[in-house]
Amino acid sequence: MLPVDLARLIRAAWVLAREGVINALPLPEPRPFAVSAALIMAKAIRRRGTASRAERLSIAFSRLGPSYVKLGQFLATRPDVVGAALAADLAELQDAMPDFGLTGARMVIGESFGLDADRLFPELGAPIAAASIAQVHKAAVTDRDGRRRDVAVKVLRPGIDRRIASDLAGFYLAARLIEALAPRVRRLRPVAVVDTLARSLTLEMDLRLEASALSEMAQNTAEDADFRVPTVDWRRTSRSVLTMEWIDGIKLSDVAAIRAAGHDLPKLAATLLQSFLRHALRDGFFHADMHQGNLFVDSAGRIVAVDFGIVGRLGPRERRFLAEILHGFITRNYRRVAEVHFEAGYVPPEQELETFAQALRAVGEPLHGVPASEIAMSRLLNQLFETTELFAMQTRPELILLQKTMVVVEGVARSLDPDLDMWKVSEPVVSAWITRNLGPIGRIETAVSAVGDLIALAPRLPRLFDAIETIAIRTEAVDESRRRRRTVALPLWVGALSLAVIAASSLGWL
Repeated sequence: MLPVDLARLIRAAWVLAREGVINALPLPEPRPFAVSAALIMAKAIRRRGTASRAERLSIAFSRLGPSYVKLGQFLATRPDVVGAALAADLAELQDAMPDFGLTGARMVIGESFGLDADRLFPELGAPIAAASIAQVHKAAVTDRDGRRRDVAVKVLRPGIDRRIASDLAGFYLAARLIEALAPRVRRLRPVAVVDTLARSLTLEMDLRLEASALSEMAQNTAEDADFRVPTVDWRRTSRSVLTMEWIDGIKLSDVAAIRAAGHDLPKLAATLLQSFLRHALRDGFFHADMHQGNLFVDSAGRIVAVDFGIVGRLGPRERRFLAEILHGFITRNYRRVAEVHFEAGYVPPEQELETFAQALRAVGEPLHGVPASEIAMSRLLNQLFETTELFAMQTRPELILLQKTMVVVEGVARSLDPDLDMWKVSEPVVSAWITRNLGPIGRIETAVSAVGDLIALAPRLPRLFDAIETIAIRTEAVDESRRRRRTVALPLWVGALSLAVIAASSLGWL
C-alpha cells in the first residue's frame, strides 16, 4: 500500500500548493535546500486570486475530502505545530459537505436495519445538515402506544469508512516521514497526534458509540439544572443510524434570537464554561466538539448539547493535574503549577523546578489585573506551548482534545459575553473540586478505596505467595548451579593457565 499512500500524499501536496496553502506554512529558518526548492515550485503553481488564507484553506481541505477537513480542524487546536495565525485560520474551517440526498439516506437505513426505511420512519424529511461523516434529517415516528413524536435522524455517509481508512494511511506515512526527516519536531510526536485523530474518527464512524456517549452524559448530568442532552431512541439506532430526541431550541450562534427570547447572555456564557469544567473534572468525560452549531438553549434557559461524535476522557490522575494547574494559575501559585508539571512527568526531571516556575509566572502574571475581555484561554495555551518547548516538554496526546475544547468553549462563551472573566467563572468549579477531592473527605475516600483494593486482593494472596516462593526456589537453584559451574571451572582455568606458562617457558618466550 506504500505506493498508493505516497500517490495520495502527492495529490494532497498538489492541491495544497495549488491553493497557496504550502507557502503559508510557518516553516523554520534556516531551510534546507530541498524545502526552499519545494516552496519555489509551490509558488509557481499557486492559483492566482485575492482569496484570504482562511478561504484558501477551506477550499483546499474541502477538495481533499472529509478526512482532511477533520485534519484541518484538528490542527486548529495545535498552534504549537502550525503557529497561532495559521491555527486561527484553520479554526474557521466548517465541517459542511454536500448532502447525499434522501434516497441515499433511505438506502443506508434499509441496509442497516434490514427493513424498508418507511417502516421505521414514516415521515422522513430531506437532509437539513450535512457534514463530512454524516447528515441529519428531521423525522416523525409513532411509538407502540400510538404517540407521535419528532426525532432527529443522523445517517452515516455511504462508503465513508473506506475513505477514512485510506486517508489515515497517508497521514501515518506523512507523520513517519516528518519524524524521520525533521528531528526538531519529534517532541510534538506527529505519529501520536495521528493516533489521536484516528481514534476520534473511528469512534465517529460507529453511531452506536455516539449514542452510548449521549446516554453516559445524560446519566452524568441528570442532576444538573442548566445542562442536558437529547435522549436516544435505541430501537432506531444502529452502527450507521442514530435516532434521538428532536431539540426545539435556539442555536448559540444566533445571539440576536437568544437575546430577543429574553435569555441572560452572561449567565449562559458562565453556564457553558462551568458545565465543561464540571464534566472534565467531576466526570472525567466531556463533549469535545462544543462549537456553536452543536449547542442550543431551550425555552427553560438550559444549554442542550448535540453531536457527541467526539468525546474526551480524563483519568483521576489527569483530572487532579488539570485542577491543580488551573487552581495554581487562578491563585497565582506558580511554584505549585510547576511542581504539578514535574509530578505528572510533563517536564523532564533534569529541568530546574525554580526556573520553570519563573517561566510560568511570565505566562500567568500578564493575565491578572487586566480587563476580562483581554484574557484569552487560547493565548494562555499558546504561551504555555512556547514555554514548555523551552523545557523540552513532550506533547501529551491525552490532553489534545481537552486543550482544543477549552479554546472552543471560550470562544463560544465570549460570543455571548465579551466581558467574560475566565478566572472568576472557573474558580468556583475548580475550588469545589479541589476541596472535595484533595481535602480531608477526598483523602478519607482514597484511603477507603485503598483498603477496598487490599480486601479484594486478599483471596489471591495465597496464590501470589506460592508464585513468589516458586520464583525464589528457582532463583536459588540457578544461583547454586552457577556456583557449581564456577567451582568446577576455576581449577580448569588455573590448569590451562599453568600449561600455557610451561609451554611458553619451554619455547623461550618467558
